[in-house]
Amino acid sequence: MNKKASLKDIANHLGVSTALVSYVINNKEKKARVGLEMAEKIRKAAIEFNYQPNLIAQSLKIGKTNTIGLIVADISNPFFSLIARIIEDEARKHGYVVIFGSSDESAEKSQLLIDVFLNRQVDAFIIAPSENTEQQIRTLQKRGVPVVLVDRYFPSIEADGVMINNFQAAYQAVEHLIQNGRDKIGMMTYDNHLVHMQERVNGYKEAMKDNGIRFRNTWLKKVSYQRITRDLAAELKSLLQPQLQVNAFFFATNSLAVESLKVINKLGIRVPEDLAIISFDESDAFDLFYPPVTYVSQSVEDIGRRAVDLILARITDMKSKYARVVVEAKLVIRSSSGKKLKEMPGEKRMKEIPEEKRLKEIPGGKNQKEISGGKKLKEISGKARTR
Repeated sequence: MNKKASLKDIANHLGVSTALVSYVINNKEKKARVGLEMAEKIRKAAIEFNYQPNLIAQSLKIGKTNTIGLIVADISNPFFSLIARIIEDEARKHGYVVIFGSSDESAEKSQLLIDVFLNRQVDAFIIAPSENTEQQIRTLQKRGVPVVLVDRYFPSIEADGVMINNFQAAYQAVEHLIQNGRDKIGMMTYDNHLVHMQERVNGYKEAMKDNGIRFRNTWLKKVSYQRITRDLAAELKSLLQPQLQVNAFFFATNSLAVESLKVINKLGIRVPEDLAIISFDESDAFDLFYPPVTYVSQSVEDIGRRAVDLILARITDMKSKYARVVVEAKLVIRSSSGKKLKEMPGEKRMKEIPEEKRLKEIPGGKNQKEISGGKKLKEISGKARTR
């Protein structure tokens, strides 16, 4: 095994001091008043010697590794994989490297990842928290580790975060189905207590209530993330067989929608003639399904960029007020939600959500400020760009 080149090797080769080489390698030649010609010679020699800096030693010296630990709920989900890519690209622009892992919606695995990343001396965390991980976030904050939450949040914790208005997005998606003449609307969601999922369920229920449709408990189906393959088909069929008990379905996530579409296809149910469909989030699988699926589009670009903005600001100033950024969501209307079958009485367009029904401020958030990235859900027709 060849011996690694050191700063002393480069210095001896050029006949200069080790300190001079160190200044140039660490981009501090101006501070040390090193001439341009000498700085160029040192960098050229470093390349010839294949010099690799000892990052661990550097981090111990300056107390910083320029790395960010990213934990997402499910890296196989296109929503999270796209956010991870954008965060990685944005962080690189600022000289940071991102290492990431998937918690698979497990609090235990989330803690394991946090421990691994802390051992790697990461400077900060960006986390899409899974259920029952509130204490993990609090512990990081108590240790003085910068944390930004994405997609999800905990009402009991003051923390920087980036999310959409899930209540409003769900409300207007369901109201779109109602305006298209659907009055028996089912919903499929994950069986957990995460706030963003509860807000989607609440938006679904409130949209029906405000439009005079009585909610039935049998219309709301919940499945375990860990047992989605086993549970989903049975729950779905309970509403679709032997006859349709609903004429529309709203899926809380794209993963639930994709699995459900497989079942719907096998049952020979026509979409949207028999069953109108809207999903939260896009999926490449939607392009393979006919008709194309209407979905709530979250701007992963905005979420990723704003998450990096927040974490860099928190790294710089740990004492600043916490900021919650609400980014815009859009309803991408395609064929699966059906044609308008009847006009809602007195309605020409989607209603504005009353202020009291919008996303609420985090309780006790005296140090919390909300930064709107455009909170009103917009409608756009046609097929969105494939990511």
